[in-house]
This record gives sequence, C-alpha cells and structure tokens, in this order.
Amino acid sequence: MNIPRPSLAVYLMANEDAPALAEAAVRGGATVIELGIPYSDPLADGTTIQRAAQAALDAGITPERALELLAEINDRVDVPLVPMTYGAIVESYGLEDFCRDAAKAGAEALIVADIPPEESGPLRDAAAAEGVDLIHLVAPTSRPERIESAAAASTGFVYLVAAVGVTGARENLDPRVAELLELTRGAAGDTPILGGFGVSTRAHVEGLIAAGTDGAIVGSAAIDAIERGGAEALEELVRDLAAGLPS
Repeated sequence: MNIPRPSLAVYLMANEDAPALAEAAVRGGATVIELGIPYSDPLADGTTIQRAAQAALDAGITPERALELLAEINDRVDVPLVPMTYGAIVESYGLEDFCRDAAKAGAEALIVADIPPEESGPLRDAAAAEGVDLIHLVAPTSRPERIESAAAASTGFVYLVAAVGVTGARENLDPRVAELLELTRGAAGDTPILGGFGVSTRAHVEGLIAAGTDGAIVGSAAIDAIERGGAEALEELVRDLAAGLPS
C-alpha cells in the first residue's frame, strides 16, 4: 500500500450511502478511505461511530455486504481503501476467506482494532498472502514495548492514536503525541504514521503534521458532518481539513 505523504484518511461507515460519500470525501481531498464494517460491540469507538454502526446493522449491513460496498467504492474512487473492523468479525468470516474477499473488493490494507500485534500472526499471514497490509494502533497509554512491536509489525501505515479513550471529536489532542510519535518513528522506520482519534479541525491536522506525522485520520467528525448535511457537508469538512496539510 502506497499512500501520499502527507495524507488525509477519512473513515466512513459501511452503508448504502458509502460509495457516494466516498466520492465526496475524495473530491474534498481525502487520500485514503477507511470503511468501517459494523460490529455490535465496538470497544474502540465512541458514541458517534457506535450510533452509525448500529444504524448500519439495523439496515442489514453484513460483513459480506460491507465488502460489496467496498468494491463499489473501489469502482468510483482512485485512492487506497482500508476496511476497519474487529477480531470477532474476521474470525467468524474466516481469516483467509476475509482477506481474500477484501482483496478482491479492492482493499489494500486492513485494520482490526482489537487484535494486538503479539496475536496477529495468523491474520498477518492471511493478509500478506493476498497482498493486503495489516495496520496496528499505538496509543499514548501503550507500553514502550507494545509501541515498538505494533509499529514494527505495521505495514501500509501505523495508526497513531492522538487522544486517550475511544473515538470522538475533541477540542484538543493528547499532549503526549510528540513523545508517542518519537517512539513510534524509531520502530516504524520508513512506514508512514497517521494520527487519528479526536481529529476534527484544521488545527488538529496542522498540529499532527507539526509534530511529525505523515498525515491525519478523521472519523467521528466525518460521521457528524454526514448526519448534519450529507455528502455536501462531508466534502466541505474534508476540504477544510485537507487545507491543513502542507502542499
């Protein structure tokens, strides 16, 4: 998976509107699309994404349908696509089958939020067999040895959690981001590092870039924009966030 540096990843929930929303995000300047596969117990997600996931589940979005939507998005935009989900979904589907079907749908990388690097060997092997990168998360509360193992095991990019807790728009990012980034960079080598969790303003994007990340990830703020004004509001938000990236 090759992403531009700097980069702006936009998270969308898998639902029937996702292909059109992905087009709007890319028009606004998104360089990566993350597609959330809804799960009933999303431990890393705050109320905004939980609400979107429940709505998707209520609408009948299954993992299989989510991958069909990913393929539709792949037909409509020309940026890397990254499904994001949880271990129970992937394990129930079957590791090899999930990675095969995700790759066929256009996935270039995969985020499984609750599978730590120490337990990700079988998933990493299944993904690698299909040419799909596996992305891990590092957080300000992670132990140094966990940061090193997660960063070293990540391909595609490393997901740097810029706020403690679950996803959700925040006023300020965690002040420990600079220290976390230094540890992560040492283990990640040349693998890009994108900061997420709490990113909702151009100032957040600028702050992450100034700290030394290779870009930012917006999730809950994107969902909020969609709920407020659909594709038009999403495109407007993404365009404003993208303006925080150096040209």
